[in-house]
Amino acid sequence: MNISRILLPVDGSRLSDAAADMAIELAGSGGTVILLNVRRTVPTALGQPNANELLEYLNRNAEDIMAHYRARLSNAKVDFQELVVGGDVADVIANVADNERCDVIVMGSKGKSDLEGLFLGSVTHKVLQITSKPVLVVK
Repeated sequence: MNISRILLPVDGSRLSDAAADMAIELAGSGGTVILLNVRRTVPTALGQPNANELLEYLNRNAEDIMAHYRARLSNAKVDFQELVVGGDVADVIANVADNERCDVIVMGSKGKSDLEGLFLGSVTHKVLQITSKPVLVVK
């Protein structure tokens, strides 16, 4: 399998850091990493100015997360592109993997909240169910 495009969804968790290390290793000297942060969507019922304030907050949080991984990828001299997309996390990951023609998705086995994975279902598990792409799950 030739791996030239790697999707790396990140949320700032310890396991996202481990997934980033693995993606850097897989990218080697010729691969491209698609760095993805999926932010929550803003409910339309919030009204203004609340919706704008929440969107600004979510965008600042996404930028903080992306800056961390941008630095890691740059320091490793890995070619990358970055995306911040709002929506259902698993659905966005699967769609971006298809749209960006990624060869593999590299992601942590759990996100920021282990508790969320227990009660709401794991994003990783859902991605495994809905994507046709290979998924490398990092612990």
